[in-house]
Amino acid sequence: MCLLLRLGLLAAFSTPAFAQDSSTSPRLDPRIDASRVTTLPTPRAGEADAKRATPPEAVLRIARSAGEVPVDAETFDAATAAVRRGLAFLARTQTPRGTWFESVEVTPTDMEPRKRAASVAVTALALKAFAQADALGDADAREKARRALDATLADAKALEVVTNGGMGNYVMSAVASGLSAVGDADAKAGAAHAIQWLREGQWDDAEGIDASKDWYGGAGYGNGKRPDLSNTQMMLDAMHDAGVSPEDPAMQRALAFVERTQNRKSSNPAKWAQDGAGDGGFVYSPANGGESFASDAAGEGRYGEKLAVRSLRSYGSMTYAGFKSMLYAGLSQDDPRVKDALGWISRHFTFDENPGLGQQGRFYYLHAMSRALHASRLDRVTDATGATRDWRKELVAALVAMQREDGSWKNAAERWEESNEQLATVYAVLALEEALKPQSTTTE
Repeated sequence: MCLLLRLGLLAAFSTPAFAQDSSTSPRLDPRIDASRVTTLPTPRAGEADAKRATPPEAVLRIARSAGEVPVDAETFDAATAAVRRGLAFLARTQTPRGTWFESVEVTPTDMEPRKRAASVAVTALALKAFAQADALGDADAREKARRALDATLADAKALEVVTNGGMGNYVMSAVASGLSAVGDADAKAGAAHAIQWLREGQWDDAEGIDASKDWYGGAGYGNGKRPDLSNTQMMLDAMHDAGVSPEDPAMQRALAFVERTQNRKSSNPAKWAQDGAGDGGFVYSPANGGESFASDAAGEGRYGEKLAVRSLRSYGSMTYAGFKSMLYAGLSQDDPRVKDALGWISRHFTFDENPGLGQQGRFYYLHAMSRALHASRLDRVTDATGATRDWRKELVAALVAMQREDGSWKNAAERWEESNEQLATVYAVLALEEALKPQSTTTE
């Protein structure tokens, strides 16, 4: 069934969970525990010295020759060979229905395990990997993945399961990005409706969350759960891929949430940030008083609750997530918030681990890193020693070295399902593709 004929089905799952009476003051969505929402000073429109820029346009195809990318021919050839082998592995492990990750039970943070939703999300991301490298991968595998995704969107009951089951934001973000990469008229229409679903899932005034609340502008797993930067950056990735303007209200609401996730005293009034290092990096979420997996890994508690003076630790994957989110929302590299984020990145620049978490989430980290550095338009990053690092060349070398004989990747650390070869391979291929994309012609 054509996507254009299914828009009504998708719209059926695109209504806000809570409709506020505009004749009264905002009422909190009944799913939310009011004691878990912190009120902070209302975000400013921007610091006095804030800098805006035209963000890079979405690039949804890899280069066809080394001359289109700032890498040498040897690196380009190594990267394209690794992508080709990774896609071949995915084609071999695709189910007859065109999906991946079907038997894997994923447990979102603080929620019940989910299978079907995770499979749809990974299938959509794999579809994106095939679409972006359409000259390298198996055309039949790509078409089967597209049909599998279409079948889910056409099935009202299946769509309800994957969007209302606690992973809706991840699923619909992946769907929007995957269909945007496919790029035909039907795919773009499907992506647009996935974006609409994401808009209505964002925490804002419609749920009684005004700009003074630490949940404002963020996206979460759903079912009344608090927002986090991982979900929010996936939503912003999807909006960027779908061509949503950085001035769009949803993008600017998300920017307010992202700013409150940064470990930065002058722009984040949260107590954990004021009492913390102020290092410019990012944590997992500012909601519910703030939390960080790096704090947990350091033995300080996920909420910093084991410290005498509570603060939260920044870490790699979330700092790249926050950095690129600010760029997608239209901030310039001259903006002080962006400068401080890049400062943290420079001090912790590595491909060997996810700084702050070791091997946990390493492939997720490398994907966020590659996407963020492509968005930054930087060809090189200066590290803590003052050395200039060619991020594309080093990223390719790191991923090629980790690729297994069968073309897959796998993380020895099991957390966040990266010990599953299919998920790790999707992340690795997508990271390589970012390094192989030509730069946007848009300039600041």
